[in-house]
Amino acid sequence: MELDAEIMRLADGMQEELTRQRRDLHQHPEPGWTEFRTASIVAKTLTELGWEVHTGREVMEENARMGVPSPDVLAREKERAAREGADPQWLDKMDGGFTGVVGVLHCGAGPVVGLRFDMDSNDVTETDAPEHFPNREGFASCHPGAMHACGHDGHTTVGLGVARIFSALKDRLRGTIKLVFQPAEEGVRGARAMAEKGVVDDVDYMLGAHFGFKAKSTGSIACSVVGFLATSKYDARFVGVPAHAGAAPEAGKNAVLATACATLNLHAIARHSGGASRINVGRMEAGSGRNVIGDKGLITLETRGATSAINHYMETEAERIIKAAAQMYDVQVSIEKTGGAAGGSNTPELAAYLEHRARELGLFKDIMSETNFGASEDFSYFMERVQQRGGQAAYMMIGADLAAGHHDSHFNFDERALVYALKMLAACAASLLMEK
Repeated sequence: MELDAEIMRLADGMQEELTRQRRDLHQHPEPGWTEFRTASIVAKTLTELGWEVHTGREVMEENARMGVPSPDVLAREKERAAREGADPQWLDKMDGGFTGVVGVLHCGAGPVVGLRFDMDSNDVTETDAPEHFPNREGFASCHPGAMHACGHDGHTTVGLGVARIFSALKDRLRGTIKLVFQPAEEGVRGARAMAEKGVVDDVDYMLGAHFGFKAKSTGSIACSVVGFLATSKYDARFVGVPAHAGAAPEAGKNAVLATACATLNLHAIARHSGGASRINVGRMEAGSGRNVIGDKGLITLETRGATSAINHYMETEAERIIKAAAQMYDVQVSIEKTGGAAGGSNTPELAAYLEHRARELGLFKDIMSETNFGASEDFSYFMERVQQRGGQAAYMMIGADLAAGHHDSHFNFDERALVYALKMLAACAASLLMEK
């Protein structure tokens, strides 16, 4: 196919640029909702390439955002981004952490193909070990407590590479390409706000991809990822009444006991017969001094389910237990949802098409068919939204040799995988535009 050959040629010539871009993003990681510098680079690049660009509140539903940092944190991160070269033209449009970006390229009548790329970093401090590749090459994180330990620097880079290729081939394509650059994937906080704003409501085919996980070597690919677990993340805060533990214990309202009671009973929720169900209290903090009836407590927890319905069951039971524990000890409790993702699986027809294309392109030495994810990813919100409106959606794992596991301070991926991902995504998107 002539178009495939041209995409391969263009991608092969971009390895040096992709590597440079990825290393710049890796050196300047930005956690969820603070991707000001990254998003401004994306918006500026897309504009220069001739894409129609939307950002800020026009691509994000404010009330659907979850786990947003405080205004002080957002302002501080925005100022840092400005110092580090963020384009001021775009920064003000992203004020308040509205860092999503959507690029649209119209190529005439035809289907709409969307691709999602996440941009945020992890709350991880990168290792200072001298043998760590980013340290050896001088592009390790310059932001203490933040690191691209999941490959999103690579995902954003590939998205910009796709934009360059389609700009060059615009006159040979038909239909519309939508590139969705999403903030706050970590903690599954960002996709819902973009999906509920309707940014993919017109999409016929939606593609997402991630480096690594089940595809652990460069030159491998998993074309049909199934078993996305729906998940919800919550913070529950208990407030009691402090009192002297010796002189007046009856005057206190014990938030420590309420916190502990809730934690134990959350893990006793009956599992669901309809499929996998999970709950975990990841952190518990309570009390103040040893001689004070503890007046405050915090638990951070998550629920998961094989489907959104099963996860909803776990959510409902968790809320009931938390409120019951508070009532038992006569303390107040507030529950805040800080993240979430839908359940779901690839559209079988689109997944089969991607596997066919992977074999046809001859890029990969190992092509895996159906692969169970067994975890959560908020691409599922886009997947669910598109599928509910009659479209198709699919998520791939593109292989990369890894220095360490995801979210590890020693994480790094083989940069050759950037070109593999670029070729696969660009070629599949182009053929969906032209063949479907």
